[in-house]
Amino acid sequence: MKLYTTLALTGSLLGLLACGHKEARPEAKTLPKVAVALVAGSQAEGGIWVAATLQSTRTATMATRMAAQVKRVLVQEGQRVQAGTLLMALGDEDLQGQLKAAETGLATTEAHHRRIQALFAQKAATPSEVEQAQAQMAQAQAGVSSLKANIAYTQIRAPFSGVVQSRKVNEGDFVGPGMPLLELVGEGEQELVATLSESEGRSLKQGAKVRFESEGTQGEAQVTALAPGGDAFSHKGTLRARVLSPKGLRQGSFARILLPGAKSDGLTVSRSALVTRGELTGVFVAKDGHAELRWITVGDGAGDSLPVRSGLKQEDRVIDRPGTLQDGQPIELKAGGVNHAK
Repeated sequence: MKLYTTLALTGSLLGLLACGHKEARPEAKTLPKVAVALVAGSQAEGGIWVAATLQSTRTATMATRMAAQVKRVLVQEGQRVQAGTLLMALGDEDLQGQLKAAETGLATTEAHHRRIQALFAQKAATPSEVEQAQAQMAQAQAGVSSLKANIAYTQIRAPFSGVVQSRKVNEGDFVGPGMPLLELVGEGEQELVATLSESEGRSLKQGAKVRFESEGTQGEAQVTALAPGGDAFSHKGTLRARVLSPKGLRQGSFARILLPGAKSDGLTVSRSALVTRGELTGVFVAKDGHAELRWITVGDGAGDSLPVRSGLKQEDRVIDRPGTLQDGQPIELKAGGVNHAK
């Protein structure tokens, strides 16, 4: 009797455990349905932004015409100077010595010339002697003028008002002919310089106005030079545009120019597909029934589509509006299959 009771209790307990296990079984989860689009080359709506640099239309690289030692440097990088300001002085001791000797020689030839002229007036000197004295005096004068010019070259002065952009040498350095000493950029008129592909440059003409942004400042510039595809190897060219109102803009700062209606050579992706993690930008790609997170690099654009610089390839299936998707999460495509990017 005790054995039957034990078996009955055991059977009841197993039955309860079986029932409990059946009730704890989770229901099948519904996979998130996502819409995807094939990545393809297309035109970014409203045009595209391209990187540019603000430059002065007046620049000068200061150099010397002779070998000398740098005696004094009177300016620092970033310093504003006026036209004619002495920026740097080179050693001129040897030249000064030569000039003193040349001036002494000039005084001698001038005195000789005066004496010969007086003798000629008294018919005591021939015309050839007068001509010879004149030639000697002219040669001495040319020597003095040449030395004074060389001494002036040791005084490096600003050819126009501007800012010292860079300084290449220090006091005590020896420099040679043509060696750059410092760079000066003029203040006032500025231009934007950008590198464009052939397709990007097709939307512009010389004289056209373009919008730009630089360090939070917006403005307009007028295209002054355009050579799309000028480089035979890279098929890229240079755009130059004169800033119409340069006040408040900083020389050498980065900018971006809006090219209305321009077409990007690469791939594009919708803004709504982007996800950000700190400073990283990515998209989810549908692959083998799962959402795969890809970190990408995108350019600027004025519309919904942005040019893709890296991270995606043609025909990748990018998930639009990923919401709270996680990397590796199973997914199901929405009815209708795959859309083609526009």
